Amino acid sequence: MSEQNQNGVAAEQEQGSQFSLQRIYIKDLSFEVPKSPEVFRKEWAPKIEMQLSTGHSHLEGDFYEVGLGITVTARIEDEVAFIAEVEQAGIFLIQGLDEASLGHALGSFAPSLLFPYARETLDGMVVKGSFPALMLAPVNFDAIYAQELQRRQAAATDNSGQE
Repeated sequence: MSEQNQNGVAAEQEQGSQFSLQRIYIKDLSFEVPKSPEVFRKEWAPKIEMQLSTGHSHLEGDFYEVGLGITVTARIEDEVAFIAEVEQAGIFLIQGLDEASLGHALGSFAPSLLFPYARETLDGMVVKGSFPALMLAPVNFDAIYAQELQRRQAAATDNSGQE
């Protein structure tokens, strides 16, 4: 199996394809504790909600910016304990990929590389806000990307049927 993967990678390299991370950075960061100090006097049994967003833009040549936005809201008894937001971004050099592979690289692979950095940033913010560590579970960006492709295909089918 690994021999097949190595041969596939070697074949891609011979064709001139490249995926290279150039820079990772925080594009936006926010932390709010709207009910402080009262929230610290309540028993800590929060309901945690997480929202994800991804996006990308073509910069110049073979360079792309990919952004991963994560918003975490902690609620206690229907009151917001905190809201922590980060937009983690990266600049990627991507060459020699066909359209489908480029879409997968921008919509799944790059966000999966950004996620650990965003998770660490959020955890640090929450701890500095005097809350217990926030340990976000890993995210399956391949599944999210596949769902987005299905949604787009369904929308395209619906639009073509309405003409």
